[in-house]
Amino acid sequence: FSPLNRHIIQKGGGKGKSLGIVGFGGLGQMAVKLAKAMEVDTITILSRSDKKKDAAEKLGCKYINYSNEEELGNAGRTFDVVLDTVSAPHDVAKLISTLKVGGNWVLIGGVGQPFQISAFALLFSRHSIEGSLIGGVPETQEMLDFCAKHNVVPEFEVINAKDADKQFKAMMEGSSGADRKVIDMSTLK
Repeated sequence: FSPLNRHIIQKGGGKGKSLGIVGFGGLGQMAVKLAKAMEVDTITILSRSDKKKDAAEKLGCKYINYSNEEELGNAGRTFDVVLDTVSAPHDVAKLISTLKVGGNWVLIGGVGQPFQISAFALLFSRHSIEGSLIGGVPETQEMLDFCAKHNVVPEFEVINAKDADKQFKAMMEGSSGADRKVIDMSTLK
């Protein structure tokens, strides 16, 4: 919510804005729902394969398989804001060209290793790269109020604790689906 609040709501709302979302797991799916409630005109999922394309299109999003060089090339200078929800190493430098001049790349997924970006990619296009967490107590309350008002809720599947390792591996491989997985604590033994 925090980066969408900063770059969409506080900048006049979603009309006329385009949003890219890298990764379509739990965070990506919630970003779609929040952006739709903010009336963002164009929402596009960027993912490394076509495995989640149907789920993204079901929510009314466009979809780019960024492993397909032609699809990625056609998306140059498309987005005002890109939310990067991926928490595994990935090539940010390859994707940043999808930002419009003056666009903002917002890291939400925590990746433990550094990535390289050419200074010229930032200088010539006035791109900004930033990170974002939840925004503090007042903004968290604002998010809860916004979600209640617009009926923004996550899609989730309750799983057995014994399946957590399998789900984690599927998430790292990009095959876990878009729904958030929640462990049934009563299955812990």
